Amino acid sequence: MKKRIIGINVARALAVIGMIIVNFKVVFGANGTGWLKSFAQLFDGKAAATFVVLAGIGLALMTNSAVRNNHSEKLKTARIRILKRAIFLFVVGLSYIWIWPADILHFYGIYMLITLFFIRKSSKIILTGTLGFILLFPIMIFLLNYETHWNFSTLEYAGFWTLDGFLLNLFYNGFHPVIPWTAFMLFGLWYGKQNLYDNAFLKKSLWISSTVFMITQVLSHGSIFLLSNGNQATAKELSSLLGTSPMPPMPFYMVNGISISVIIISSCILLARRFEHNKLIQLFNKTGQLALTFYVFHVIFGMGIMDGIGWYELGAYPISFSVIYALLFSACCMLFAEIWLRFFNSGPLEWIMRKITH
Repeated sequence: MKKRIIGINVARALAVIGMIIVNFKVVFGANGTGWLKSFAQLFDGKAAATFVVLAGIGLALMTNSAVRNNHSEKLKTARIRILKRAIFLFVVGLSYIWIWPADILHFYGIYMLITLFFIRKSSKIILTGTLGFILLFPIMIFLLNYETHWNFSTLEYAGFWTLDGFLLNLFYNGFHPVIPWTAFMLFGLWYGKQNLYDNAFLKKSLWISSTVFMITQVLSHGSIFLLSNGNQATAKELSSLLGTSPMPPMPFYMVNGISISVIIISSCILLARRFEHNKLIQLFNKTGQLALTFYVFHVIFGMGIMDGIGWYELGAYPISFSVIYALLFSACCMLFAEIWLRFFNSGPLEWIMRKITH
């Protein structure tokens, strides 16, 4: 049996911490300017994308052996387990949507269901599917009104629980819509089928993804600058189509998200392999093992505590508070992981999911 790749858990921990920073900024507020605001904005759309790519890698690692050996019984067992986990995450995500409308878990469940159909497909077909989901979204945006049901000034979505509103939000104009976000998980599936024990492959991935990231940035900013011809209003309109922000998730954002994910994941695997016994690496490794628990905890407890205290209205806190609180909450999560895993083999929610979906 091959040795566990702890760098994946390290990357998962970084992704969850990044999501905590982004989500606390959205919920509590980002009032003010300065480097802290720029720091928090670095994670917008990137931490969540990395989280989904990592899920695709996880699905690949669950099924690689069965696919390679053409072991139909093991593959069937793995497929059923993935199906159950997809349903579990979908239900958990929807269970607290009333307090956290930007939940990713219910979307995540649908990505997993779709990715199931690609488990046995060739690398070429998986990458074609990835590209297909990315390119399908700009076609949809010219056919459907992206702002339907949205009040973007308050980030409220009207009619979420109607059939039309729910399906539109889920597949097209929600925070992490199935089209095109499934592309992140499909790419992760492809990446997880590669030889992640080969440092040469990881280094090559790192340099290629870094190059793609820089080219994407230049093309995005350059095209907006040239086409707007200095007009700020035009530049703002073009940014929604040619920018790299996650809403709407246009191709430049998707490619940007994939390249950032590969940079983070390949770097984490290489670093964790080199410094495997480093205490900080081990701490991030343990934190990543409880990623699902901490994602739900940051909503229920992290947001719930401050909402209960109510020093300010939600959305009115300064950016300094949102970022510092996010980092303190993340530190508490890391401490919790360190202590918890001394007594148990998996996190609370991870244990529940495995019990239900085994």
